Formats: sequence, C-alpha cells, structure tokens
Amino acid sequence: MGEAGSNRRLAAILAADVVGYSRMMAGDEAGTLAALKRHREALFDPAVSAHNGRVFKLIGDGTLVEFGSVVDAVKCALAIQAAAAGQGGTGGAPIVLRIGINLGDVILEGDDVYGDGVNVAARLEPLAEPGGICVASIVNESVGNRIDVPFRDGGEVHVKNIDRPIRIWKWHPGKASDVGGTAPVAPSQGPAVASNDKPAKQTPSIAVLPFTNMSGDPEQEYFSDGISEDIITDLSKVGGLLVIARNSSFTYKGKNVDIRSVGRELGVRSVLEGSIRRAGNRVRITAQLIDAANGAHLWAERYDRDLTDIFAVQDEVTRHIVGALKVTLTPAEAALISGVQTRRLDAHEAYMRGRAIVFGSDKTRETFQEAVVHFTGSIALDPDYAEPYAGLSALYTFDYQNRWSDDPDRSLDEAGRLAATAIEKNPNDPLAHCVVALAAMFKRDLETGRVEADKALALNPNLAMAHNSRCVLHIYSGEPLAAIPFAERAMRLDPAYSQQYLHFLGLAYLLAGKYETASVVFKQRILLVPGTDLSRAFLASALGHLGEVDEARRVWREMMDINPRYAFEGHVGRLPFKHRADVDRIKEGLTKAGLPE
Repeated sequence: MGEAGSNRRLAAILAADVVGYSRMMAGDEAGTLAALKRHREALFDPAVSAHNGRVFKLIGDGTLVEFGSVVDAVKCALAIQAAAAGQGGTGGAPIVLRIGINLGDVILEGDDVYGDGVNVAARLEPLAEPGGICVASIVNESVGNRIDVPFRDGGEVHVKNIDRPIRIWKWHPGKASDVGGTAPVAPSQGPAVASNDKPAKQTPSIAVLPFTNMSGDPEQEYFSDGISEDIITDLSKVGGLLVIARNSSFTYKGKNVDIRSVGRELGVRSVLEGSIRRAGNRVRITAQLIDAANGAHLWAERYDRDLTDIFAVQDEVTRHIVGALKVTLTPAEAALISGVQTRRLDAHEAYMRGRAIVFGSDKTRETFQEAVVHFTGSIALDPDYAEPYAGLSALYTFDYQNRWSDDPDRSLDEAGRLAATAIEKNPNDPLAHCVVALAAMFKRDLETGRVEADKALALNPNLAMAHNSRCVLHIYSGEPLAAIPFAERAMRLDPAYSQQYLHFLGLAYLLAGKYETASVVFKQRILLVPGTDLSRAFLASALGHLGEVDEARRVWREMMDINPRYAFEGHVGRLPFKHRADVDRIKEGLTKAGLPE
C-alpha cells in the first residue's frame, strides 16, 4: 500500500493440513483428491469466507489463511472441525484436518503473506490432534471469553526454527478435560454445523478509489476527490455494506494499481474506480464497479450533466452500486442517502476544500488555518448547511489534540458548540455526533460521549472514527474487554490507518490484564510508528507485568531518547480515566520493571 511499512500488519494466521495425506494418496489417489475437493468446497472455503478470511497459499493438502481478527480465525477453525466431526464421511476417504493458529506480525508481498506470524502457525499445526486445533498462548489470551469454547493448556514446547519456547493451547471436539491432570472443564459446546447447513453469507464489501481528475487543471483535484468522498460517505450509511474508509482508499491516489491487489490489501470483494472531467458548467463522470477477485466489471456508467446536477449523479451512482451488490436499502438508509444538505454548489465546494485538509495526511498549523477559511466560507454561503459546522468542529478537536492554535484549550469548547449547531441544522449528521462524543470524552463526560458515539454509528455503521471513539470510551470507562471489538472493527474499516487504532487496542489488552497480547500489539504499532513515545511507555508496563525487566528497560530508554521530557503522571493525568485502578495497573507494570529508573 501507499505508505512505508503499510505492507506490514497484525494478523491471525490459520494453518491447516490433512492428517495422513501421503498414505491416503498412496492407497487411493483419485478418491483422496475428490474427497479433498469436496471438503474444501463444502466446508473449508465457505467457512473461511463467512469468517472474513483469505486463503493466500495452497500447498498440496496444506492451506494458509489470513484473518484480520483473531476471533474470526478461531471461530472459523471451530466451525470447520466441528462440522467435519458432525457429518462424518460422505463417501470416499474421510478428510481430517489438524489446524494451528497464531497471532503476529506479517508482511504482505503480492499474493503472499510471510513473517513470524506465519512461521509459528505452521509449526503449531502438527501439534494439534487429528480433528483438533492448536493455538499459541497469545491467541488463547486475546480471544478470552469472546468465544465460549474451552481450550486445554498444552504447556510450553520448542518448535523448529523458532528460538523461543511457545506455550500452546488445544481443542478437540471429543476432549473435555485439561491436560496435565488439572481440573476438568465443561464439555466443549463448539459451533457444530450440520452437513446440510448453508454457510453464513459474507457481507458485501467495497473500496472507493479516488476518482481521477481529467480536467487538466490541478486546482480541480479537490473536486474529483470530493465526489469520491461523497460517494464513500453515502455508501457508508448502508448497514448491509462494509465500506473502507477514505484514509485507506486514498493511499492509492495517483498510482497505477491492480484492482485485485487492492482487494487483497483492503480485504474487499469489489472496488469502484472512475474519473471526472469538469469544463465550465458541465461535468462528465465515469464509474466502474469491479469484482476484486477476477477483475470483471459488475457495473459501469458515464454521466454527462450540468454541474448543478452533481448531487443527483452522486445519488444515482450510490444506488447503482447498492443494486449491483444486491444489497437491500432500508427506508431510513434510502432517506439518508437521498438527503441533500445544500443546493448551493459553491458552499459544497468550499466544504469539500476544507474536508480535504481535515482528513488529509498533511496536518499543520498552516493547514489548520486554511481549513478554517474554507469551512467558514461555506457557512457564510449557506448558514443552514450542517456539514461545514461538523467539519469545523472536527478541525477544532484536532487542534485541541495537536496544539496548533494560540489557545487550543478553547478549541475544545468551540468544537462542542459547532457540533451542536451541526446537529441542530441536521440531526442525521454522523460526523457531528462523533465530534460531540470526542469533545465530551476529553471533558471527562464519558456517558455523553457513549450516547453520541452510538448515535453516530446508528447513522453511519462504517464510520471508523466513531468505532474508535466507542473503543476509547470503553477503555476510559473501565471496560477494556468491551473496547476490543470496536478497535478491531475500526482497523477492518480503515486498515491503512491501523497504527492509530493499534495503540488503543494495546491499551485495552493491557488494562484487561492480557499482557502478552498487549506487548505484541504495542510492538506492532512501534514497527509502524517508530517515533512513538506513548506506545513505548505502555509497552514497558506490559513487559514489566510479564517479568521481562531487561526488555522493559530497553524500551523505556528508547522512549526517553525520543521524548526526554516524558513524565508518566503528566501523560496519564491528561487522559480521562474514570477509575484510578486502571492507572495503577499501568504504573504497577513499570514499578515491576524498576521504572522510571
């Protein structure tokens, strides 16, 4: 993807292999191949699809699958193994799998995925019992009580080419007690799937690439980008669609891309691309919806219209896409998509210029001031237009965080006031509700923040900022386990911006006492953001809890080199924790490592 390091990600890797494959092939080659094909078509591939996985390598009887969520990976494995155990043989040689799962850093290169996360998963697979699953301790820890299926402690093992011992946990549909004589657990209630059950239908997913500016005027770039963002915003309001966020889609801007690579990297099944040519009061828009798996066109259209018709064109494009993907709009969604907030094209253009700055990658004091001019200009042209109020509110929230203006503390009050005005102008503006939630959180009004974030998600279920807000509000409210699914969803919707969400995901695991997972997540964030000081402070705490004192101190020294003025109490004192016990947990990890030194 576009940014350095963005081909790295934290992923769950599932490795599966057929038990006794060589012996089966020697006895009945044709029957074995036919049975393997049936197993993949009837059980394995549908389960992978239903749990948002991607098969990236087939090696004879072996399969490697990538998942963005460790919960999805484990649920997929349980579904496959429980279904196979439940249906028995269906004629020919029965296919029995061993499955191993790991969570770790991986690197994407073309169709392939490799790295430590893959290597460990491949070493765990042979340790599973036939028909069973073997997971690394980090998988068992990170899943926790999100799956009501007990895994048995398999102790520490050494595996080939891995220089550290790995603690493993096992599951088998026929086993119901822990390894090593420990207390028995309840029989597994795995997600058994009858042989004639149909797999869950995967949610249609789409990425909208920035439309190409064909006007021959670089000054019109904001317009082509703005139309792309408007379409993303409208599609995001459809609950039956998964829509990749603008941040991630726009990493491909100005590049010759392979649509199939885009689909793999963003985890989507379809991609919209197009171009815009603006000349005087006329505009030509072309759009193509493409199947990311095979490059086939699902829908294409060209529009030659007056510029004043641009809102109608956006509405038509959105509805054609929804129709092509066979998604049914609810009446409320249809109304949200059709709702035009302004008829003043000049007001909308000023808003688009400001929005391009607020949600662009280049954020400075100068761009902050420039965006203020655009938003206030839009409001002057149409005082009843809600979106520029919401955009200006988001801008002032970012100022409070980044300290651009001369009085950033006043910006927080201004953000709340502007967002309230936007909601008054249009109660259905999800960005306005999201910014109210952020402002309330920084003011330590966590309950208002939660209510407003929920309203934003009800209006736009694909708004990554709102999912992250919900995550952070759970963290500061003392509910770290509830925060984890929201962080994972934000990363799914906005994978190119995952370095931001990883920090909060790691903090959630740290506060939940899942220190091994927290350390892996923070290390991943540091790989993507080498200059971070805050993630290093929290990583040092997690390592202290794990007893890795030397490593914790090394990380702390790195952090102090980056920010010599760092002070723990000053850092966490600015954060709106509801319970002092959460701060004490972080501090305890540092104390165990003898930090600060």
